[in-house]
Amino acid sequence: MATPLDHLDWDDLKLFLRAVRSKSITGASRLLGVSHSTISRRLSRLEYAVGAGLFERTRDGLVLTTVGMTVLRRAEEIELGVNSLRSDMSSQSEVSGTVRLATMEGIASLYLASQLTRLTSKYPDLLLELITSPQTVRVARREADLFMSFFKPQGKALVGECIGRFATRLYASPSYLEKCGIPEGKEDLRRHHFVGYIEELVQLEAVRWLEDFIPSPNLAFASNSMIAQMFAASGGAGIVALPEFALRVNTGLVNVLPDLRGHRDVWLSVHQDMANLSRIRVVSRFLKELMTSDEAKLGGRQMWTQAQ
Repeated sequence: MATPLDHLDWDDLKLFLRAVRSKSITGASRLLGVSHSTISRRLSRLEYAVGAGLFERTRDGLVLTTVGMTVLRRAEEIELGVNSLRSDMSSQSEVSGTVRLATMEGIASLYLASQLTRLTSKYPDLLLELITSPQTVRVARREADLFMSFFKPQGKALVGECIGRFATRLYASPSYLEKCGIPEGKEDLRRHHFVGYIEELVQLEAVRWLEDFIPSPNLAFASNSMIAQMFAASGGAGIVALPEFALRVNTGLVNVLPDLRGHRDVWLSVHQDMANLSRIRVVSRFLKELMTSDEAKLGGRQMWTQAQ
């Protein structure tokens, strides 16, 4: 026996998604170029199909009901499926759209930003958005399309892959070493001053790379910014632990105790519903290749190594 749901129209679901994202019928009308009455009529038709109200009208705009939340989740799944199909039917030369890549400040600013232009030059219709965050970005909630991290994010809907590894080392300015002396061994580090993170502002344990070298460093300068730490050390504040890729910027820092080295794995994560979109695949492949490419070297030493 036929039910109203058997006549559900995908166009009505698309209009519903626009209304949710605009938080008002007026906003959806303006976005779609469709009259207010048409949108109201189509939403009423969708409500009849599902057999319940989808919105509560408030002074702050449209608020989803419990049924509305269920319809939203399913409508987004259909939207992703349609987008994936469209992407699969497109040739690689037609890669287009927006990909939002989230990662930590240091790797974004000191390494990726200058490298990603090679990708956008190859795909002029691809818009890359690079956002930095000191904490976990929730890919499952669409805060980003891809998340590049120093740890394996958790989530049932996530597809994660370890795509490489970077080294961390100790650095100091020549002026600091001239003033305080050059450490001859790890035991000498106890008498030196260091630059590191502010303890109570550390949101990711993975950035505690200074503690890999000395458990209780005598901090002379602290910041929640790795870039600020790098320049403070360059000014002579003390010894700093940095990923090797940071030295792509010429700050005059020199390696202290070259035999000491730490490392962090690099993980790339994507929501499982987005993984097969062509634009996502193109960016993911570029990042994987970048980790082991000749461009990812510094001073003749391998900065990135393929993770085992």
